[in-house]
Amino acid sequence: MNRHARELADGFDLEKLTPEFYADPYPTYRALRENAPVKRLPNGCYFLTRYDDLVAAYKNTKVFSSDKKKEFLPKYGNSPLYEHHTTSLVFNDPPAHTRVRRLIMGALSPRAIAGMEPDLIALVDSLLDRIETRDRFELIGDFASAIPVEVIGNLLDVPHDEREPLRDWSLAILGALEPVIGKDAFDRGNNAVKDFLAYLETLVERRRARPGNPERDVLTRLIQGEDSGERLTAKELLHNCIFLLNAGHETTTNLIGNGLVTLTQNPDQKQRLIAHPELIKTAVEEMLRYESSNQLGNRMIVEETELGGITMPAGTLVTLCIGAANRDPAQFPNPEGFDVARTPNRHLAFGTGAHQCAGMALARLEGAVAISRFLERFPNYALDGEPVRGGRVRFRGFLSVPCSISA
Repeated sequence: MNRHARELADGFDLEKLTPEFYADPYPTYRALRENAPVKRLPNGCYFLTRYDDLVAAYKNTKVFSSDKKKEFLPKYGNSPLYEHHTTSLVFNDPPAHTRVRRLIMGALSPRAIAGMEPDLIALVDSLLDRIETRDRFELIGDFASAIPVEVIGNLLDVPHDEREPLRDWSLAILGALEPVIGKDAFDRGNNAVKDFLAYLETLVERRRARPGNPERDVLTRLIQGEDSGERLTAKELLHNCIFLLNAGHETTTNLIGNGLVTLTQNPDQKQRLIAHPELIKTAVEEMLRYESSNQLGNRMIVEETELGGITMPAGTLVTLCIGAANRDPAQFPNPEGFDVARTPNRHLAFGTGAHQCAGMALARLEGAVAISRFLERFPNYALDGEPVRGGRVRFRGFLSVPCSISA
């Protein structure tokens, strides 16, 4: 086993992943954590797998930069994807990051999120009503992916009859963030950015003419800015609307899909959660830890630093492996076990520090409402065929999960 683990760690290359890795990356992550926790990849980047190393990188924004201009220019060239991914909140450093985050967080206040719960419950129940009329259903398309698109659509007040392209645009743009992409994925991503921008320009124009309630309508709030006069530029406004949809869409879809599939693989924990529905909050945290929706983050070192006994010069690219850190035995007892009552559970699914996910309270609410109401309605649901993974390393989730509502 030890020799096999060393071979896995020695041979690991993020640009040459195997089907076995996509199906289950965790043995490789464990091998890396134990044998090469600060692993230099063939392309010169470093791949970090220990919990404490990720926390150190997240918290030191002065040394570990989120600005992606240098990293993304060779990958995307001067393209719509480059403009988008270097303008959105997540790929910027303070002070630009601080300014944009403050405006977005103002629209995602605890009071605003609490106000979304009744509509969210109604949405989830309507989807469950539809599923109940059939014996078999598809967990992702019929349920998991329909929830965040509607929630973000409501946040930006996108008319219902204009929401259909949002999911495909989001998948294409996020798909282009994979470590290696072909021409098709590159073209799809660029076309999605262009189409999305064109749509948002008309939406923003309409909202400027007829503003919504800034307490509930994030787009109106972003257009109007802060009382202090702080506002986004026209370009920042459009790209951060795209970012809001993308950040809140696939990751939440994955949380719901991964969570419900993981419960089928751990029937004792499924029964425990059904018997004790009050455990839903800790269960959602464990789903986020055990199968993190977002598995990788990236930073660039801007001044020489040392990590894990290795000195890295300025200009070094670093990949933060959230999926590995969230199963680090130094932080989590029995990390490969799935425990719906696990506490404490300081997982890194939402990152930590200045870049901690701005929408995490909303994602937690969506996960808790969707999964608890699904279990209450269909306690005997079961897989009805082989789930199909999304085939991506950065975002871990399913493309489709055939299910039946009664075992």
